[in-house]
Amino acid sequence: MSFVEILLIGIGLSMDAFSVSICKGLTTKKFSWKMALTCGLWFGLFQALMPLIGYFLGSQFEQYITAVDHWIAFGLLFLIGANMIREALSKKNDVPDDNSLDFKTMLLLAIATSIDALAVGISFACVQVKIWSSILIIGVTTFLFSLLGVKIGNVFGSKFEKSAGILGGIILILIGLKILLEHLGVMSY
Repeated sequence: MSFVEILLIGIGLSMDAFSVSICKGLTTKKFSWKMALTCGLWFGLFQALMPLIGYFLGSQFEQYITAVDHWIAFGLLFLIGANMIREALSKKNDVPDDNSLDFKTMLLLAIATSIDALAVGISFACVQVKIWSSILIIGVTTFLFSLLGVKIGNVFGSKFEKSAGILGGIILILIGLKILLEHLGVMSY
């Protein structure tokens, strides 16, 4: 595969992380490099790690992963989105912005947004690809899109602070639903 093909795959894979990063940016009052870099590192690392794992697992496990990846992604994004909505509707306003960067939340988001990359890694095992340069391209692409997503979300969210958490939760649920419906064949790519 060529550099351009791998870059396009990286851009495609980074779109879920980009969307989630926008949601993260929506929940902050002031742009935070800490949040942007945290999102970029988590999502970039997992977008690079999952194809590597998939590559080494090889095509022998493809049927098992492909059969459930959409359900896993949907379930995780739904739970995280519903929790964001619940928190936005609660009376508690004293929660610092950093709470949304806790290990458990970021781990779940990183896994949920990179499940498709695992399947891509399995497909890499079936074609001629330089795996190390490919995962580097995918990881860096996702890192950059995640940084941009947090900034875009922050610019938008500072104008609509009260509804940002609800909107972010709805977006996550819709991303999960989109993944599920695409894999069930209800929606086309």
